[in-house]
Amino acid sequence: MKKELLRKLPKIDELLKEECVVKVLNDGKKALITDTLRETIEEFRNAILKDEIDDFSKEDIMKLFFTNLEKKKQPNLKKVVNATGIVIHTNLGRSILCKDAIYSVIMAAEHYNNLEYNLEEGKRGSRYSHIEKILREITGAEAALVVNNNAAAVMLVLNTLCEDKEAIVSRGQLVEIGGSFRVPEVMKFSRAKLVEVGTTNRTHLYDYESSINEDTGVILKVHTSNFKIMGFTEEVPLEDMIALGKEHSIPVIEDIGSGVLIDLSKYGFTYEPTVQDSIEKGVDVVTFSGDKLLGGPQAGIIVGKKEYIERIKKNQLTRALRIDKMTLAALEATLKCYLDEKEAVESIPTLNMILCDKAELKKKAQGLKRRLKVSPEHFNFTIAEDYSMVGGGSMPTEKIESYVLKVKSSKYSAKQIEEALRGNSIPIVTRVCNDEVIIDMRTLLQGDLEIIVDAFKKMGEI
Repeated sequence: MKKELLRKLPKIDELLKEECVVKVLNDGKKALITDTLRETIEEFRNAILKDEIDDFSKEDIMKLFFTNLEKKKQPNLKKVVNATGIVIHTNLGRSILCKDAIYSVIMAAEHYNNLEYNLEEGKRGSRYSHIEKILREITGAEAALVVNNNAAAVMLVLNTLCEDKEAIVSRGQLVEIGGSFRVPEVMKFSRAKLVEVGTTNRTHLYDYESSINEDTGVILKVHTSNFKIMGFTEEVPLEDMIALGKEHSIPVIEDIGSGVLIDLSKYGFTYEPTVQDSIEKGVDVVTFSGDKLLGGPQAGIIVGKKEYIERIKKNQLTRALRIDKMTLAALEATLKCYLDEKEAVESIPTLNMILCDKAELKKKAQGLKRRLKVSPEHFNFTIAEDYSMVGGGSMPTEKIESYVLKVKSSKYSAKQIEEALRGNSIPIVTRVCNDEVIIDMRTLLQGDLEIIVDAFKKMGEI
């Protein structure tokens, strides 16, 4: 049977003469079409060898060919619906840009601009001049610089201020961030010599003091934003570290990571250190991310004392790590929202989702459930209270009360439903718990409900 089916597979030259294929060939994409036909035939061959099909027609081959061809035309980086309830989802692109940032990116992409041109003086300018003033205004820092991500920011700062010298860090702050990138490895590439002090759970001021010598370059504090050590713990207050640095004329660097510019404790959350607080206390250099709690594009932001920032700007690595015009445009537009806290909360999607009123989420869940009544009877939809997460390595212990739609089926398992939603033309990413698919309302955008309803309709037709 296998041999007969394998012999039945048509040749590529034969398929290229099919009328429906000839029509597509008029687009002048013969190489793409030939490759897709070859891959389609290979799929059928593998299915035959694995006993997954016992017969097929040329129409079946053509149907799969056009499906594969359409997939190839789609971009690999595509829109997805985030129904996980994780606001800053690293795997799904972290923060969504606000409307002003999106407009600024389009303008920067569509037109020539004054990226490195001083319009007043009619000569070459600096790309950082577009962003430095507003960063100084918002954070209170003397100077600022932006590179492509926060790991790069930390590496650049250490390479500038601590190359071939020692950087003192608490052992409990040697964190690993996403993708197995570790603070010690970042420090190694910066050519700073790591000096660990204290223990995993307790570090004292005398641990730092006893490690200072003529080779000490910086004192580094890394905010452990992606985990918490509970119980018998102690860490040195930032003020004491700053005083120690001043006493020995050693710069203190703080990697805040999450990039908080608004005190979220006033909205009922656990206090998360803000950039402004660190600058006000006297930290020499602060680094943080642009696409976490700040709610902007991927970027590594460096603010602090002018004497150190100017040295960092002159480092040859700065050019290799610099941001492009579209990132610069998006970041500037995002930061301008922070000139008014109310505007920032309302217009920056990350902040808006985190601070969204629970009652609004309940209404959204009720609206989605009503619309899903058109779906087949074997689906059961239940509204329930649950918890969302901030995500992105920010505020790991913070649970945000939310409303979700729980999905069960008499026909499909939770795994099958999850896979079907994820395989939708616009993928829908959900959670699965206790054999139920969880659709969290907190991270659903305008228009996402329609996509979810259509996906369940399609499932009913399977």
